[in-house]
Amino acid sequence: MKILFIAPYIGATYGGTSKIVTELVRGIGHLGVSVDLVTTHANGSKNLDVLLNEWINDKNHRVQYFYSWYQDDFIISPSLINWLFKNVKNYDIVHSQTVFAPMISVAHSICKYFKIPYIVTPHGMLEPWALSYKAWKKRIYYNFFENLAIKNSSAIQATSILELKNINYLEFKNTVFIPNGIHRHEFETLPNPKIFYQQFPETTGKTLILFLGRIDPKKGLDLLAPAFAKVHDQFPHTHLVVAGPDNIGFIDKAQSYFLQAGCLNAVTFTGMVSGALKYAALAAANLYVAPSYSEGFSMSILEGMASGLPCIITHGCNFPEAAKAEAAHIVEINVNAIANALIECLSNPQQAKEMGDRACEFIFQNYTWDRAADKLIQVYKSVVNKKPLPEFLDILK
Repeated sequence: MKILFIAPYIGATYGGTSKIVTELVRGIGHLGVSVDLVTTHANGSKNLDVLLNEWINDKNHRVQYFYSWYQDDFIISPSLINWLFKNVKNYDIVHSQTVFAPMISVAHSICKYFKIPYIVTPHGMLEPWALSYKAWKKRIYYNFFENLAIKNSSAIQATSILELKNINYLEFKNTVFIPNGIHRHEFETLPNPKIFYQQFPETTGKTLILFLGRIDPKKGLDLLAPAFAKVHDQFPHTHLVVAGPDNIGFIDKAQSYFLQAGCLNAVTFTGMVSGALKYAALAAANLYVAPSYSEGFSMSILEGMASGLPCIITHGCNFPEAAKAEAAHIVEINVNAIANALIECLSNPQQAKEMGDRACEFIFQNYTWDRAADKLIQVYKSVVNKKPLPEFLDILK
């Protein structure tokens, strides 16, 4: 069986989706299945420095990058599309990543032309908030292109229970629930937090609240700013770390939220953090916060919980299982709810620590890349052999 992944991008600038795609491809290849990934050199304001139009071997899989033209998240690559038209028939199944992307829509049409089955992973782009953001543009695109392409897919991967329900509400069939994961060994021993303090000395000796994600309207920084202002008034030793890339030019607006709330002097915007610096940020943090309006299934939340941090996340993060396991504070999407949960954790550090310990164990037991890859392979085999799709609703059993 030969699997082809196609993604508009895998540059780190684009956040969790890029990591998800990379880890799934590696995980599938690790299990002995032939898997290739085709993508572009897009990476925000600076292209990836990679070889183009040639296969790059990466342990147990291959990656090929193509030149692209792009504006923010709008990415198109004629050379990749041309390659697909010539080569897609050499694969048994195609797994496309994200929706509302013209290049992916063309890929679906090519698959249909050559009668190659394809699976779609929306990465949260079919969530109610995501559909309502720039709604008129999406409505037109959805009605003319996306709706039929998704209906013609052999399977739609949802990464959370709520995303699964929302996709089913749109009357799509053939859905499967396979959440994202982490590598346990990356979080069992985190690096010395001094690595982070040395890079950002203003955070030294502070009680750090960590936001880890893209600087984007859907991430709820407009809510976090006044919420943190309330927290900082009561706990002046707190300091907020906003760690993540700005690939759409939103950072000035984001910083204005904290300026208006009167707490910008207690906030550090780090830009994108990766590798040892990211893990050091997790090690240095005392609390993790995700005030998002909408998520598919956030990688950074998994990382925060796997690091043993007390996590405050909104209902928009699509993770009710964490609340059921008492592994995170799940709050309403508003300023007071976010502020009150942060204050509760700061006021009760022992209870917060116990929640963080539960979070770590909960993630290690249920959300790993090995489990996700194994389940995807089962789906691929079912599609190729024209068998019913497996059900994976027993993740917590």
